[in-house]
Parts: sequence; C-alpha cells; structure tokens
Amino acid sequence: MARLETTAEVLRNKGVSRRDFMKFCAITAVAMGLGPGADLAIAQALSTKPRLPVLWINGLSCSCCTESFLRTAHPLAADIILSMIALDYQDTIMAAAGDQANAAYEQAIEKYKGQYILALEGNVPLNGQGMYCIDGGKPFYEKLKQGVEHAKAVVAWGTCASWGCVQAASPNPTGATPLHKLFPNKPQIKVPGCPAIPEVMSSILTYIITYDRLPSLDSQGRPEMFYGVRVHDQCYRRAHFDAGQFVESWDDEGARSGLCLYKMGCKGPTTYNACPSTRWNNGVSFPIQSGHGCIGCSEQNFWDQQSFYDRITTIPHMGTNSTAETVGVAAVAGVAAGVAIHGAATMVRHACCDKKKTPEANDDTSKS
Repeated sequence: MARLETTAEVLRNKGVSRRDFMKFCAITAVAMGLGPGADLAIAQALSTKPRLPVLWINGLSCSCCTESFLRTAHPLAADIILSMIALDYQDTIMAAAGDQANAAYEQAIEKYKGQYILALEGNVPLNGQGMYCIDGGKPFYEKLKQGVEHAKAVVAWGTCASWGCVQAASPNPTGATPLHKLFPNKPQIKVPGCPAIPEVMSSILTYIITYDRLPSLDSQGRPEMFYGVRVHDQCYRRAHFDAGQFVESWDDEGARSGLCLYKMGCKGPTTYNACPSTRWNNGVSFPIQSGHGCIGCSEQNFWDQQSFYDRITTIPHMGTNSTAETVGVAAVAGVAAGVAIHGAATMVRHACCDKKKTPEANDDTSKS
C-alpha cells in the first residue's frame, strides 16, 4: 500500500508558511459552512492524514464539471490538485494519452487499492453493447466497473453522473444511465448541477479528507450542507415573490428592476442547490442575479420538464405589496364572516337548550 505525504508536508516543502496554511484552512471551513473550530479540525486532518487519492474518469459528458472544478476559488484548484489530493488520473487535464493513459489508470488502481475515491463525470450508455462510449478500445462501462470495484467510495460529479442529464433525455437512444443505478451498493455521493458548483466540489473533497467519511446526505444521496435548502428560500428576489411582484416579459420594467422571475419559468421553488449562497466565479453572480430564472439543473429530469420558460409549479403567494387594500379587505371580511358564523351557531345552540328546558318539553318527555 503506497505511502502518501500529508497536505501540510507538501505545502511546507513548497515554502508555504504556517500562517498561510491556517488561513487556507479557515477559508475552506467557511466555504463548507462548518461551525466554530472547523478550521482547526481541517488543519489537524491535513497535517496528519495522507493526501486523498482520486481517480477522475469521464463517460458521456461535455467535461463542463472539469471546467467548473478548475475555476474553484476557495481553495484554488491548483492547491487541491497539487497539495490536497493525489490526482493520479483525470481524463481531461492529464498529460498522458492513449496507452500511457490506460496504463496510468490501472497502475493507480493497483497502487491505491481500497484507498482512493473514484469520481465519475458523465454517465454510461448501455444500449448497443456500450458502443456509444468507447474508452481504450472497450465500452466505458468496463473501465468504470474496474475503478468502482476497488474504490473506497464513488462520487457522481454533475447531473450527468447523478441523474443522466440531457444524454438520458427521452427517448434516450443510447441508454445513458446514471451511476447509482449501476452500482447501488457502493458508498457514493451525488453532486448534481450542470455543471456542479466549483466550491461545492472542492469542499466535498476537503470534507472527506478531514473527517474520513462522506458528508451527511439527503434522501436522494446529495450532501445536505449544499442541497438542503431550496434556491427559492435563499434567493434575494424572494421578497418580490412574497409581495406578488413579478417579471411579466423579458423587456418590461420588472425585468429591469429585478423583480421575481417565477412567472418567466424560474424553477427556484422546486430546486435544491447552493447557487444563491455560494454563487459562481469567486462569488460574483449566479443565474438569477444575472437576470435569468433557475432552470433546475440539479434536479432529476429537468431536461424533460417542458420548456425552461414554462411555469410548471403552482405556488400560492400573498401579494401583500401589490394588492394591499384587497388583502386587507379580504382579511376583515374573513374575520367578520367568522364572527357571524360563530354568533349564529351560538344562537342555535342556546335555542335548543332553552327548548329542552320548557315545561311542555318536560311534560311530553314524562308522558312518553
């Protein structure tokens, strides 16, 4: 079993000071949303535990998750690849190709057997005996199976690996299949998104290094720390939704002033992801902030749920700003109706009681 250096050893050999190392740990803890003392836990783990071996392979994909990962800012992708993990295989960015790449994959599996994380980007086509994705002269499924067999756990990067994504869109002629349907008994984690958020990907690797386990997952196998809250509930335009203030067309005043995009097809109310809190490009923006509704790319079957611009959900809202008088009158009317109904019911109840107490009622009862 190969001996790997710790992250702290690698950084120290590169001339990184203890002060900068602790700053790195603090930034990482904040990015993961961990509580007080998490930076010290990360520092302890990175100082004592060996780097995490990761083998990253690509099936049917556009490599957008790789592109996304390379743009992570906290921590930098270079810090992760060169210091935090031992990335011995990555289809897109590695120098080797052809037979050399195949040999590197097999050597890494043998070297880190039972220690490594297998990261899958893209999915697996099963139709046509796997001919729609050939890797090293063989169906990609065989390469994936070889890697999964000896992996400590597997990570499904992006919606392609997690749910199938556009490759699995109806009628799915290639038989594109997500990871969990192929290896349901292997410890795994889904990190959906098209692509997945850079800091979410890097933070998950950091968490696994620090705690030597997968993070807490929701019922669909996604990390709760990033997929536990709806986009709708984190969105800065939520107040406009509650007030009934919506963009009605892409060129109206509401669009220019930043009103809610729900009527334009925004899927934020049914999508769970960290886009509003983490954002993209080092926290610069996310789709809704850029003026486009959420398309729900981290959810199952988003590609088959009609147009991105169709409103497919029905969610009641108060509209308290736009119809304040109407809401006020309705509320008063509701209270008045309630009082009237309660009063009528009380009168009927008293009338019945009075009737039972009359002498005639008592006489009739005694005669019977």
